[in-house]
Amino acid sequence: MGVEADQTAQPGPSTAAEDAALVERVRAGDLAAFDDLVRRHHGRIYGLVYHMTGHRQDAEDLVQSIFMKAFRSLDRFRGQSAFYTWLYRIAINATLNFRQRSRRRQGLSLDDVDRNIETDPEYVALAARNSPVRDASLVELQRRLNAALQTLSEKHRTVVVLHDVQGMPHEEIARLMGCSVGTVRSRIFYARRLLQNELAEFAP
Repeated sequence: MGVEADQTAQPGPSTAAEDAALVERVRAGDLAAFDDLVRRHHGRIYGLVYHMTGHRQDAEDLVQSIFMKAFRSLDRFRGQSAFYTWLYRIAINATLNFRQRSRRRQGLSLDDVDRNIETDPEYVALAARNSPVRDASLVELQRRLNAALQTLSEKHRTVVVLHDVQGMPHEEIARLMGCSVGTVRSRIFYARRLLQNELAEFAP
């Protein structure tokens, strides 16, 4: 698809340090600090889950359970990776497990389409990038792109969402997915080819 990831979307060292400080406050009994962590990462986690499931209600329910799981598991977070990396791993695993349990949606029906897509920052960002669908309306973009994403395998959907939508570098995706950078690049390339075929009519 020729989509270039937005590297500025990746949290920097200062964000990681601030997260680490908040984690320590939570461990010390400051529950309000966890609310701060939720506010800092809710948007990115929601965007990840929404693009992987293609369904808003499922995403909302999953994001809530993901943060609950993170809170309950915080004592097991050792700080060997950034907090957001640990949280992303929880989110990916929870979403993949959800999709394995429920195959009822192979694509989106029109009833699932968000009527407020014009204000959805995830799709505004997608429409602004260099992709085969950049000239499509945002409503039609959501319909067709989400349907196309649902045709991908779990592994291919995950890497393309993490890279092309979330702006995560190949190396970070490899760590999250437990595979090599070469495998990540290969999956992204293959996923983009499939999406191009699904969205060929929108190509310039």
